[in-house]
Amino acid sequence: QDVEKEREPHVYLSKEEVKEKIQSYNSSVTDKLKMTLNANGIYTGFIKVQMELCRPITVQSSQSQGRCAHSNNETAFYLPDGCVNTLHISSTNTVREVIEALLKKFFVADNPAKFALYKRCHKEDQVYTCKLSDREHPLYLRLVAGPKPEMLSFVLREHETGEVMWEAFSIPELQNFLRILDKEENEQLQILKKRYAAYRDKLEEALGGVWKPG
Repeated sequence: QDVEKEREPHVYLSKEEVKEKIQSYNSSVTDKLKMTLNANGIYTGFIKVQMELCRPITVQSSQSQGRCAHSNNETAFYLPDGCVNTLHISSTNTVREVIEALLKKFFVADNPAKFALYKRCHKEDQVYTCKLSDREHPLYLRLVAGPKPEMLSFVLREHETGEVMWEAFSIPELQNFLRILDKEENEQLQILKKRYAAYRDKLEEALGGVWKPG
């Protein structure tokens, strides 16, 4: 169950505290994705982001996987459920920069403002999900929480605005969405037609057996 949680205050760490936390973090890492502290006090490391997108994304590519519809050099398609991406970032990178880097890695043409980064953690058998502000630093959150994903994980979603803000989408994006809907509608119609055709055959077969002269 996801519940909203109040944003935790940012606690600023001294250089020595950062060094100690990085050493502790690296000693607990099991996937070799360690952090590195630079001489200037900036540290780098890796975060994993789970993509939980309900609407199709638009990419500038000639090839893609999954259900898609084409428009010029752009393709709209649904990302597979549970898709996870790993990013190498620094402690200075903000949430907004992380979102932009994720979209760039996937060649996504959509406006980054349509997306939001969430943090998810488990406490007392509850799953807490909190939307991060654009100015927060994901690598700092990762360092403080440690490397275990159950303590903290990141999720990319569309902005929760209740109603879909269709005016935020471009004309090619909307046209691609319509093509996808048309394709899905046609697929569902074919499934229904086949189902009712099978029913009709069985009914006609049964009627033939009942009315067969003998």
